[in-house]
Amino acid sequence: MTVTTHPHFVAAIDQGTTSTRCVIFDRAGQPVGMGQFEHSQIFPQKGWVEHDPLEIWTNTRRAVGAALAEANIAREDIVAIGITNQRETTVVWDKHTGEPVMNAIVWQDTRTTEICEQLAGDVGHDRWRDRTGLLLNSYPAGPKLKWILENVPGARERAQRGDLLFGTIDTWLLWNLTGGAQGDEGQPAVHATDVTNASRTLLMDLHTLQWDEQICQEMGIPLAMLPTIRPSVTQFGHVRQRGSLGGVPITGILGDQQAAMFGQCCFQPGDAKNTYGTGLFLLLNTGLVPKQSNHGMITTVCYQIEDEQPVYALEGSVAVGGALVQWLRDNLGIIESAAEIEQSASQVADNGGVYIVPAFSGLFAPRWRTDARGVIVGLTRFANKHHLARAVLEATAYQTREVVEAMVADSGVPLRTLRVDGGMVANDLLMQFQADILQTPVVRPGMIETTVLGAAFAAGLGVGFFESTEQLRAFAKSDKQWDPMLPRETTDHLYAEWNKAVQRTLNWEE
Repeated sequence: MTVTTHPHFVAAIDQGTTSTRCVIFDRAGQPVGMGQFEHSQIFPQKGWVEHDPLEIWTNTRRAVGAALAEANIAREDIVAIGITNQRETTVVWDKHTGEPVMNAIVWQDTRTTEICEQLAGDVGHDRWRDRTGLLLNSYPAGPKLKWILENVPGARERAQRGDLLFGTIDTWLLWNLTGGAQGDEGQPAVHATDVTNASRTLLMDLHTLQWDEQICQEMGIPLAMLPTIRPSVTQFGHVRQRGSLGGVPITGILGDQQAAMFGQCCFQPGDAKNTYGTGLFLLLNTGLVPKQSNHGMITTVCYQIEDEQPVYALEGSVAVGGALVQWLRDNLGIIESAAEIEQSASQVADNGGVYIVPAFSGLFAPRWRTDARGVIVGLTRFANKHHLARAVLEATAYQTREVVEAMVADSGVPLRTLRVDGGMVANDLLMQFQADILQTPVVRPGMIETTVLGAAFAAGLGVGFFESTEQLRAFAKSDKQWDPMLPRETTDHLYAEWNKAVQRTLNWEE
């Protein structure tokens, strides 16, 4: 990272599932300093995943200090702070002491499955979908909050007395940054969230952007626990004076996938991004009206800038993306490192008729089939390890097309370009095949870390550090673009063969 001599910078806190980091950016949207620290992954029982909120808060302070040190700047040089966070992860704490009543329940946690079945009842998992955009399952924060109230001794009584506060990780950090239990110079700490995180709780009405009192009542959640819902770009508060960034305004908050949309400058309907990580997270900007999905997608708030209407998105998640490359490396030993897969796949002109469907724990969006299990089909004596490597990469592109087609069918908004980020986008072979199979240009940004960049963009907009979304588009320079090269007839045939392979995965588990 290169340090610029300009006196003003914006800081972004990226609180993720495995680590917390702070990155400082200059006016050109370039990083000048970073600090990052991992936190513990806690697994008390099968299917339970927890984090220690106090460890996360400690690491946040450490990351801020390290970023300031690397950039060699003082807090007076920071004009604003943005926050982005792992979504749905749930914290409940005592507002008088700042002590959590238990560890945070992480978004991956499945302990609320039984609660969700009870809430769904005869109505089904679509019970509140028209209002919240979400399915009633273990993913959202609301059922996790209900579990805490029902299972932590005394929690419900303390909540009803007004002693406990709820928040996703953004709210937890904001409350602590603005003073915590002690407040700041006579002012109480800020207990708020933004519309993107609130839209992942199953408790917010997508149309009013307010907590749905009926749902909260039916779920047994006291409204007094819930944070105030605000736009993603607004004045949330100021860092407590005794902090290393004392007095700096906090002006942007976005959930992580929405922050990646913001960092990719997906501001127009039809703009979409796909994050290629362990799994795949694809979001499509659908404009000013929330689109209900009939194809297994989530309807969510994409972002809202103060004094402007909210922008909505459809989201689809695929369980196995980069994890399939890890499986090829760790379980089969066909490659020694993830980076080797491109070289191996490049040894053959095509997949040799081999298809891999990684339904290791069922199929996620848009099929949602828990009975499915993974298959390798089309094997002949001609097939070799290079064909398997190519089939692994192609599986990622086919799954992305499934989600894209579902989103376009739901929204009526055609995909103009697919912006990509995440670890797998360094693979040029995969990116070209993705463009081919979608018959749509694929664009890789110059700054791959789009999540933390999105938080910085939001914070900078909130104080005029960045003037407009149009200016941000000028910063979002692409590193490379892939245009379709294979004819549509060829890619449609390949995709039809993929769908035949998917049919072989179904009804495997009783």
